[in-house]
Order: sequence, then C-alpha cells, then structure tokens
Amino acid sequence: MWPNDRFIKLSGIDLPIIQAPMAGSALSDMVAAVSEAGGLGSLACALLSVEQARQELETIRRKTSRPINANFFCHQPPDDSVRQMNWRRRLDAYYVQLQADDTSISTSSRAPFNDEMCDLVMEFHPEVVSFHFGLPDKNLLHRVRSTGAKILSTATSVDEARWLEGQGCDAIIAQGFEAGGHRGMFLTGDVSTQVGTMALVPQVVDAVSVPVIAAGGIADARGVVAAFALGAAAVQIGTAYLRCPEARISPLHREALRDTKDDETAITNVFTGRPARAIVNRLMREVGPISDVAPAFPLAASALAPLRAKAEMAGSAAFTPLWSGQAVRLSRELPAAELTKQLAAQASENLRLLQIAA
Repeated sequence: MWPNDRFIKLSGIDLPIIQAPMAGSALSDMVAAVSEAGGLGSLACALLSVEQARQELETIRRKTSRPINANFFCHQPPDDSVRQMNWRRRLDAYYVQLQADDTSISTSSRAPFNDEMCDLVMEFHPEVVSFHFGLPDKNLLHRVRSTGAKILSTATSVDEARWLEGQGCDAIIAQGFEAGGHRGMFLTGDVSTQVGTMALVPQVVDAVSVPVIAAGGIADARGVVAAFALGAAAVQIGTAYLRCPEARISPLHREALRDTKDDETAITNVFTGRPARAIVNRLMREVGPISDVAPAFPLAASALAPLRAKAEMAGSAAFTPLWSGQAVRLSRELPAAELTKQLAAQASENLRLLQIAA
C-alpha cells in the first residue's frame, strides 16, 4: 500500500501517520484515539509532572494496546537571572495596563528528560520514545533503549540528522520551517537559515540510512503524498490535530486556528525564549517576533503567565502562544481517529492513482 513501509515495520503501526506530541494540547484522549485508528499517538510529557504523566500513560494503556509514543524535551535548564529581570522590565507597561500581579510569577514547568521520567518509560514501555532539542545523556538513552523502545528525535538540518543517526536514533523526524510550535534545532539557534520541508526531507533521506519522518506544512492527503514522493517513510502532523475535539486548547486558540490565513503565523521566541511558530498576536507584533531581551528557554514564559491570565479572562489572546503551522488553512474539524483514517485512505488512494498513471 505504501511505497516506503520502513517506519510502519519499525514501530508496529498500521498507518504511517504520527500525531505530533504537542505539549499541553494532546493528552490521553487524542493519543489513544490516534493509536487505535492505526497511527502513532504521541504524549508530550514536557509540561507534565511525573505524577501527571503517570496518570496519562495509565489512561492511554487502558484505552489502547496499540503502539504509542512518549515525547520529552532535552534542553539544558538555564541560569539567566539578569535577563529575566530585564525581560520583566520590558513587560512592565503591560503589567500596568492589565493591572496584573507579578507576585504570582512562577518558574516554567517545562522540564527536560530526567531519571524520574525515565523511570516511567521503564514502567510503561512505550513502543516509541521521541525527543526534542537533541537527545538526553548517554546513561538515560541507554536506559530507554533497554526497554526495547524505538528512539526518535527531531532534526532541522542535515548536520543534525547525521548527528542523531550517529547517536543511534532508529528514525529521524525532519522538521521543516513550516512546522508549528518549537523548532527542534539543537546544533544552532539561527532560525534565519532553517530549511523548508520540501528541501529538507530529500536531503536528509540522502544523508542517513534510517527511516525519515517528514514534519512541517502537512495537513491533508496531498502533503502526505508529497512527503512519500520525497522519500519519507511517515509523516508527523501537528496543527491539523489541534482542530480535533480531543485537543486541549482554549476557545480563543480554537477560534484563531479556524480564522488564520496562510501568512498570519511567524517564528517567535517571546513566549518561551526559544524559536517557535505561532499565530501573530499583540505580543509578537510589539515585542518580537524575535526579541534579544527574552531570556533563555523556558524562562520567558514565567513573566508572561500573569499577563496571559488577565488577558484571557477579558477574552483576549494578546499574550497567549497560539501555536500553529503554516498549513492551518488546510485542516478540518474532525475527531482524531477519523482524521487519521481519512488522511491515510485519501493519501493511499492518491498514491495508487499516481502509480497507475506512471
């Protein structure tokens, strides 16, 4: 059925579609639905405490026995107190305008993969474990591998893909410039040279021997077909799943996704301190989209939390990270299982017709 079935065979899934691990937006309901439909559901654990992650994994395992993906961040926690103070001063006018209270500022909950999270991997044995921003240290990686899990990580360049393969990744996610959310880049922080999906995927395919997963700008069957034509063995889709009823996003975010045009997203660092694609809003226009004042990831988020809370109470998304990729206009409001099956069926039929035509 599929011209490249390497990732299907590697992961044990039926359909070469991965629901992107979107922290805070895709929890057990969506993960289980996608996996039950034959794709690979992904639980992003970066915003979850160990106990929250345990509860989500328990729920997923009750709902499905199909393969799942547990995803983790691999950033180094920064010590950036001076820039944090400068960042808070940069936001002072907004605090005054919204009458926000900075005594409620807390540290960001985005945590890197550690021994406690690794213990959960050892306990629940997710069939796939994926990482963002590189890989964890070798001891943690060895523990993950000992469970039998297939290891994935994201590359935004050929150099990053080669590095990941050299570290033993079983498959590589090639993330193009079009993708929503955080860039997975880890060998550079320069987003000005990041490559688009159409150019990146075939170059990564040529550079590594492991299966390559295309990510970025894929929201319908045409994108899936294009990814396979470029040599990908699967696709990872995020933004399209945000419009599913299972997505844990606010009404403000859902409305923005429905109304956003193709040229209304941008790469920004003002929400977390690390480049990520979101729908342009007031904060991005007035402070960014890229700010030299924003402290290192994930510290920028802390000072924004009181502003976001005040604005959202008033019905405004002016300070909310509205994560979205460039292909949001191609997405539809469908349940996650139905979306997964439709994408696969339509892409498979299009591939069949192309083979007949050839």
